[in-house]
Amino acid sequence: MPSRKVTTVALVGVLATGTLAATALTSLAPTAAAAGITFTATADTYVDSQYPSVNYGTSTQLGVDNSPVKQMVLRFDVSGLTQPVTRAKLRIHVDDVAGAESGNGGTFRAMSTTSWSETSVTYNNRPPIDGATLGTLGSVARNTWYEVDVTSYVTGNGTYGIGVTSSSTNGADYDARETGATAPQLVIETGTTPTPTPTPTSTATTTPPPSGDPVLVGAGDIATSGSGDTATANLLDGISGTVFTTGDNAYPNGTASDFSTYYEPTWGRHKARTRPAPGNHDYNTSGASAYYGYFGANAGPSGQGYYSYDLGNWHVVSLNSEVSMSVGSAQEKWLRADLAAANKPCTVAYWHKPRWTSSSSHAPEPATGPLVQALYDYNAEVVLTGHNHQYERFAPQNPSGQLDTARGLRQFVAGMGGASLYGFGTIQPNSEARNNDTFGVLKLTLHSNGYDWQFVPQAGKTYNDSGSGTCH
Repeated sequence: MPSRKVTTVALVGVLATGTLAATALTSLAPTAAAAGITFTATADTYVDSQYPSVNYGTSTQLGVDNSPVKQMVLRFDVSGLTQPVTRAKLRIHVDDVAGAESGNGGTFRAMSTTSWSETSVTYNNRPPIDGATLGTLGSVARNTWYEVDVTSYVTGNGTYGIGVTSSSTNGADYDARETGATAPQLVIETGTTPTPTPTPTSTATTTPPPSGDPVLVGAGDIATSGSGDTATANLLDGISGTVFTTGDNAYPNGTASDFSTYYEPTWGRHKARTRPAPGNHDYNTSGASAYYGYFGANAGPSGQGYYSYDLGNWHVVSLNSEVSMSVGSAQEKWLRADLAAANKPCTVAYWHKPRWTSSSSHAPEPATGPLVQALYDYNAEVVLTGHNHQYERFAPQNPSGQLDTARGLRQFVAGMGGASLYGFGTIQPNSEARNNDTFGVLKLTLHSNGYDWQFVPQAGKTYNDSGSGTCH
């Protein structure tokens, strides 16, 4: 595909490499910014679960949605570069949205294969969208250009595949390459390679994962006026990967002031790589509005509180125990549809209130049962929760709480993020490990067919718990 020199357009904001965000272009006026080379897509199409054998290779639109499931794939051939890539940006144009005013733009990921044919891809034979997350677009509007920074992926000459999925039922339609002027574009800037920013030192003592295996690390019940959240944030400084939270992110009431006063100075420095879940204290502020306002697109569709994404060979689901979880509820139906559409062999889910716990404070939460049942039905491996300020690990169990080493869910209570710790009461069946005197984070290394877990303690403490599991 031939390329042409262009002048990069003015941006509303700046997008850092690796953040889960994107930038809208509201002006296409040329500026005096550095020039780049533009490559238009050599192939693009989408698939629709409602019509699993239909090919849309000649369509002028590319759909992204979750009900029915629509996924889009793009391919770019990059050639002729003679200097290192300093920045690469995917530019896409929204043609239409599912909602009256706006829709959800979806999550953009690298793809491991680029050998698919635009005119033969269907939902039944769709290529895997299985690489690193490049960015996520939250609310998008009609007839608007958007950008996603893909510098971490597009590093030089070669063929690159980018896939887009959505966990929202309020999706979007992008213009395809058949439209000409509004076709997807890859804009590459080249020049002298910038000096990398030094990595901060840390006292965290963790074993580096094997090359290429993603890490999911975090805890719940986090930011207060005490020092526990400072200790656990310091641990995150030395652990790369995606950060999860299991709710009650900012005490006491999840207000904007609570987030700015307590969360932002500690865990806030990892906000760009954090995929949170809400807790009951976050909902002490009406509708958890400050929670959604603080985390933005990283918390999924605003006000919903449940969404999903992929890490390597794993499908990751963040759920909301503060809204209805009953059979037939919007969340339960969404979860089953999401799990049915997922194409990863391993699954981990997290939310706030635990199905099983030995705490003397908050009892087990049976209302989470329908979520547990759905995950079990789709052969998920791990559940992460919080609510009780302590650490507890259970053996794999079925939804009835019975030991199930064949396909049971291993649940962790990871509520040791910073809030004052709770005591234990009656120890529940299948509880294998417990601690309530050490703040820390739970680190999961996600292998292609299994996982390792490690409790990482705050500085000066020695409690540890670690082990491995396999995917079903």
